[in-house]
Amino acid sequence: MKIAKNTVVTVNYKLSDAQNNLIEEGAQPMVYLHGGYENTLPKIEEHLDGKEVGFTSQLQVEPDDAFGDYDAELVKVEDRKRLPEPLEVGMQFEGMADGAPDEEPMIFTVTEIADDKVVLDGNHPLAGMALRFELSVVDVRAATDEEIAHGHVHGAHGHHHGEDEGGDDSEPGDHFRSQPLH
Repeated sequence: MKIAKNTVVTVNYKLSDAQNNLIEEGAQPMVYLHGGYENTLPKIEEHLDGKEVGFTSQLQVEPDDAFGDYDAELVKVEDRKRLPEPLEVGMQFEGMADGAPDEEPMIFTVTEIADDKVVLDGNHPLAGMALRFELSVVDVRAATDEEIAHGHVHGAHGHHHGEDEGGDDSEPGDHFRSQPLH
């Protein structure tokens, strides 16, 4: 079966920067609903469209087609007392960008802690980077009507709509992986 709109694609991947420094090697494959559902980067979808199981390739995605350019205006310095303790580099908080009261809240990551000040960065960790993906298609199947209606994959490595949504009884890996990037 060829990858096309409304197919579920399973891809093993390795993610590096443009200098081939490894960023992430997927412990589990990325499983996504193909066809513009925003379950993966559009350039990955475009690259895989029409391909079949066994297709392998390398794809470089520039910042404009990945997580955008790094925006220095999304970096904030806050008083440490405004944030909860214990506080560690890497922790994330939801907040508003300066001068953007009408916009959606965004996630800020603690990047530095110095005495009574904390640096918070609202950029995606991969913003400003060209990304190199090694991709290997391991499965393609037709999506179910329910998956198409919901706009994402269900079941193993997808999102499961059970009786107790959000309960602790889900299987390992039984979650929605819109982006395998952290």
